[in-house]
Amino acid sequence: MSRIVLVLLGLVAAAALVALPAFGGLATLNLANKIMIAAVFALGFNLLWGQAGLPSFGHAAYYGVGTFATIYMMDAIDRGGSFPTPLLPLVGAGAGFLFGLVAGWFATVRSGVYFAMITVAIAELVSALAQKWEGLFGGEAGIRSIRTNWGPLDFQSTGSVYYLTLVWTLIVLLALYGLQRSPFGLVVRGIRERELRIRFLGYDAHRVKTVVFALSAAVSGLAGGLLAISDESASMVLFGGAGSAFVVLNTVIGGAGVFLGPVIGAALTTSFAYFGSSLSHFWPFYLGVVFVVTVLFAPEGIGGAILARWRRVRDGAGPLIGLGDLAGLAGAVLAMAGLVLLIELTGTICSEAYRAEIASLKGVWPTVRIFAIAFAPLTPWPWLVGLVALIGGSRLALGAGRPVLPRLFAGRPGPRADQTRPGESA
Repeated sequence: MSRIVLVLLGLVAAAALVALPAFGGLATLNLANKIMIAAVFALGFNLLWGQAGLPSFGHAAYYGVGTFATIYMMDAIDRGGSFPTPLLPLVGAGAGFLFGLVAGWFATVRSGVYFAMITVAIAELVSALAQKWEGLFGGEAGIRSIRTNWGPLDFQSTGSVYYLTLVWTLIVLLALYGLQRSPFGLVVRGIRERELRIRFLGYDAHRVKTVVFALSAAVSGLAGGLLAISDESASMVLFGGAGSAFVVLNTVIGGAGVFLGPVIGAALTTSFAYFGSSLSHFWPFYLGVVFVVTVLFAPEGIGGAILARWRRVRDGAGPLIGLGDLAGLAGAVLAMAGLVLLIELTGTICSEAYRAEIASLKGVWPTVRIFAIAFAPLTPWPWLVGLVALIGGSRLALGAGRPVLPRLFAGRPGPRADQTRPGESA
């Protein structure tokens, strides 16, 4: 019965994705493209971290290399070269694979913290090279090219780019799911759990880790290729630390131990950045709060929480949502509202624009509009309301001694969180 429900949900989601261009506007399609590209990037990263247990903190390097390689191929096509436009993401994947093969051979000599430090160092080297080698990377302006049609296929519209991105996203999902279920995927997870035992079985652990590193870089490069097709540009900003940090956020929030977890995280964080940037200048802070809360109360990520709750309902261990869960959600919303009120008040009155407005009004502090309500920052009431909402909501979410919020993310009693087998599908 559960499999039938999952299949039906998958069919509904597929139908909605196929029909999206008919109902969504240009902004919706652009957002959907960004979400799918971020999802492919996160899936590539999770292949290395979630499956092999290798935490790479410089994965934006392979994403950027794939973007630049695809842009150069697009420029070659525009100059008269012959290459199928639908296969352009393979150029980014190939560039990412080759670079990842070399970088991975060096990085996987070590493990743990030392491996992570090597990946950061490689990313910083690439970033420094991109800044200095302006002839290849275009400096701060970057490089640009245009999409070209291929045969009867027209790639000038956003809708056509959306369908191209959707097809490649589905291909990556199926390929990585098959890889996860293959004997090679089993060996990779074995390295994550007990590398010494894998060595005793006769496998060359360094070679396996190098291959999975290169495959992860290839998927990341393919995501960069999709970005090049979508934006028709590439710049050295792609090599910055923000890209590497963002893919880690996507994976942690979504859940590294669940196959579709990075997809869930990419959809949530990309949408949050898209809408939050137009509502507040402090949206990165709120995203950081979501990250901290997820790590504290849902260490397996949102995808892991959904999977645990699904098992709980399937096994008859409890309802989908109980009264305690509703209380926890209400408390979390109230606490977040109080936090937003305090942050927006503090940030607004400390901004240069607000100080300039005070000067223009000859020392009068104007009201600050938050939640469509005007607050007088010199009175104590806005600050008291924010503090009461933050503290009261937090106590309600945590159950005032009873772990309501942690229980919201918990499944039925059983294996501990650290015993969940990574790679299980949501």
